[in-house]
Amino acid sequence: MRITSKIWLAATMLGLASCSNRDKDDVTDTVNRAGAVETAVTVQHADSTHDVLLTTHKVWVNFHEFRTVVHQDTIPALGIENATAENEDGDTKNVSVKKDYEIYITLK
Repeated sequence: MRITSKIWLAATMLGLASCSNRDKDDVTDTVNRAGAVETAVTVQHADSTHDVLLTTHKVWVNFHEFRTVVHQDTIPALGIENATAENEDGDTKNVSVKKDYEIYITLK
C-alpha cells in the first residue's frame, strides 16, 4: 500500500470515529490543515452517453498542501429526466435535464 493511501485511510478513519451524529450531511466546516487528507468526489456530464467521475485528494502537511491526487473515470450517463424549472420571476417551465448520480461513501 502506498504511503498516500495509508495517510488517507488513517485520516478518514480518525475523522469518522470522531463523528457522533451520522445524520449530518457535513460533519465539519473546516479542514485541519496541520495534517489531513481532504477528498472531493464529483460527477461531471461529458456527453449524452458518458459522465466523468472525478475524485480529488488534497494532502495537507504542516499547513501546506503537500500533494493533490486526481482520479478521473468515465462512467455511463444515466439519461434524461423531466423536471420543473423556475426563473427569478417565479415562472415555471417543464425542462429535460441529465440525471445525476447519488454519491455514497462507505469506509471499513
